Formats: sequence, C-alpha cells, structure tokens
Amino acid sequence: MYTPRMIPHFTMVTTVQSGHQNRTCRAGLAWLAVSALVGVVSAVPGVRVGVRRLLGAPGFRRLLASRFAAQWGDGVFQAGLGSAVLFNPERQADPVAIAAGLAVLLLPYSLVGPFAGALLDRWDRGRVLLVANLVRGALIVLVALAVGAGVAGAPLYIGALLVTGVSRFVLAGLSAGLPHVVAESQLVEANALATTVGAAVAVFGSMCAIGLRGVVGPGDTGSAWVTASAVVGSVAAATIAAGFRRGRLGPDRTDEPAEPVRAIAGGLRAGLAAVARTPSVAAGFVALGAHRLSFGIATLVTLLLYRYSFTSEGVLRAGLAGIGQVIMAGAAGMLLAAVLTPLLVARFGRGRTVRGALLTAGVLILGLGLPMMMPTTLAAAFTLATAGQVVKLSLDAAVQSDIGDEARGRVFALYDTVFNIGFVLSVGLAAAVVAPDGHSPALLVVVAAGYLVAAAAHAMIDRSPVARGGDT
Repeated sequence: MYTPRMIPHFTMVTTVQSGHQNRTCRAGLAWLAVSALVGVVSAVPGVRVGVRRLLGAPGFRRLLASRFAAQWGDGVFQAGLGSAVLFNPERQADPVAIAAGLAVLLLPYSLVGPFAGALLDRWDRGRVLLVANLVRGALIVLVALAVGAGVAGAPLYIGALLVTGVSRFVLAGLSAGLPHVVAESQLVEANALATTVGAAVAVFGSMCAIGLRGVVGPGDTGSAWVTASAVVGSVAAATIAAGFRRGRLGPDRTDEPAEPVRAIAGGLRAGLAAVARTPSVAAGFVALGAHRLSFGIATLVTLLLYRYSFTSEGVLRAGLAGIGQVIMAGAAGMLLAAVLTPLLVARFGRGRTVRGALLTAGVLILGLGLPMMMPTTLAAAFTLATAGQVVKLSLDAAVQSDIGDEARGRVFALYDTVFNIGFVLSVGLAAAVVAPDGHSPALLVVVAAGYLVAAAAHAMIDRSPVARGGDT
C-alpha cells in the first residue's frame, strides 16, 4: 500500500543526482531487495517455519506493511535531521553537539517507553497505531518548518523529541501485537523477518534522505524538505493500520486499574517486576544494555573519524557518504543475523547464542576497530551490527514467549528504554573524553571489555533451558 508512494520519490532522487550519492542511494535499494529475501533464506533445513508460511497470515502481512512504512519514515526523519545538525555547512558539530543530537533522537524512547507500555496493555493497539502515526506525521511537518526557518537549540530539539517519542510508541505497539498475528512457534522467525527487514527499510529511508539532500541542497531549506518527506511513511503506516479490526492486536485482557493515571504511573514498576521474575528476559536485558553502552561509544568514535579524520579513497568515502556506507555495512550485518539467529537458537538455545554473540563482538572489535582505517571500520560496523542484532532478536523472542500478554507491552516499553538510554548515556560520557578527530583507541578497549563482562554476567543470570530438538 505504501510502495507506490515510495518508488516515484526514490526514482526522482536517483535520476537527478550524480556521483557517489547516486551510488549510495542505489545501494540502499539493493539492500532493501536483499533483505526481502530473509524469509527465503530462513527456510533452509533446521528452521521450522519459512517466510512463505508466515506471509500466509493476513494479519502478519498487514503488521509488516505498517511497520515497514513507519520505519521508512523513521529512517528519512533521522537522516534528514541528523544531516541538518551534523553535516550542514551552515552549522558546526563537535563531540558534544553530536552527543546532543543523538540524545534528541533517542531519549524519547527512554522517557516515553515505561508509560507507553501501560497504555499499550490497556488501549486497543490497532487504534493506537492509527492515531499515533497521524500525530507523528503532523509533528514531522512542524519540525521540518523549524529546520527551514533556521531554528536551533531547545525548540528544535523539543520537536525532534516529540517525533521520536511517538515513533517509539508505534514500534512498541507493533512488537506487542506480533504474538496476536503469528503462532508462538513462529515467533523467532517472525521476529527475525519483522525486525531485520524493518531495520533494512529504515536504512533505505536514510539512503533516500541522503539522496534527496543531494538534489535539494545541504542547507537549512534543503534539510527541511528532506525532513518533511518523512511524513509519507507516517501517513502510509496509519492507512495500513486502519485495516485492523478492533481487538485484533490485543490486549486480550488487562490488569490495569480503572484510572489511566494509575495505569501510566505503574507501567515502569510493573515492567521491572515482570522482567525480574523471568530470568531469561532479565539476562537478555543485561546483554542488550551492555551492547548499547558499547555500541554508543563505537558510534561516536566512528562519526568523528568520518567527519574529521578520514579522506575518500577509491570507492570508500568520507563524510556523510561514508556514514552511509557504514550504515550499509550495519544493514548487511543485521541481515546475516536474521539468517543465523533462528539456526543458532535452534542448535544452542537462546542463552548460549547470546553469549557467543557478545564474546565474538568483544574479541573482533579489538582487531577491527583499533587500526582506525576505513576498511576495518566498515568491518567492525558489520561485526557489531551482527552481534547486536543476534542479541536483540533473541531477547525479542524471550519477551514474546516468556512474558504474559497482560504485561508484554510494558516490558517491551522498558526494553526500549534500556535499548536507548544505554546508548545515550555512553555517548554523553564518551563525548567528554574522546579526541576531537575520533582517534581514541582506549575507548575501543572499553567497548571490548563491556562485551566480555556482559557475556559473563549473562551466564550468571540466565537460567533458561538449553534448546533441544529444535526447541527455541
């Protein structure tokens, strides 16, 4: 339903622009096409449910379409706003400014999440998706107007906070509703498809934003047009979500008090309690939090290297185009994780799979990150994205299978809080000590140590059984 709106926009971008930006946006389309093959790959022997069977469920198809439209818009908005702040010749960016920009994009996920979860477990999730997407579309237009007018500082940041806060509400609702459109035995494969291809679609949106920026210009006016184009994703997602009948996405029942204020206030406490009494989920939270802390440091170092240190060499680009290549390497890693995770979980169980991913990331970041050259940095991005996505997909499945429906929305909202507050916290702390040009090898040693410590902590907390006979 949303594709006809996206394709003409993308065609305009790739036809008019030239040079490496053209190649970058075409690469985005190529990766989107590759990612769409995840389900076919996941039908190999050892994975119980292929994508063809999953897509046979109309509810799952509609949920996927709404998710993909929303995440395409998220990719466009974040790339548009990020380029306005970080790579706009009319504005300057130092480590602190970069940290502030990342906080603007991610803090809403932490601030809104615990309270959104209580509402997702009380309100009809299909109606939530419809209304939230429309609200987000209106907010995107307001932020785009602010960018075009040259607004900076707190007003712009507040607008961005509102947009990304509503975006988190939407994605939490989509995740909480997934068990209502697929069987429990299909959750690992369905999650791999929805999460990974959704992330690839967000990358595609980012690439389209970069391409459109090459057409309309890098200044405030051009950035405003790029940011405004994200509204297409919100409108498409709302239109698709309107097709869900009432109650289709749950919740089946609620244990919330009658007063909404009490429901909101109790969201964080209830989510924490549900996690605490579920060791498999608690261990996954520790692993995910450690990954995001480490990943945040690596992200800041990478942005500074591409902004101030690297120079273009052959097909490898510095600056914003180089960041696009890093994003593509990460997308490739997430694609690999979508293929590997169901197989690894079926063979070793969720716990061992998560610990293996953490150990792999901890070891390889030393070998690939410390040289601080573009080829090894791209390889490091691929490695961390693969490991992080394995951790995330495993935790998604744990929450969806081990947490009751009456608390699942709150746990997913808390999950999003951990996912993003760790990232923002690590970026903020690293900004105070990182070298202005990004050359800070000691920080990458900290990243490696974080992964290794997390693997040990996960083993201590996790008491979930090892899968046998294909059990996931």
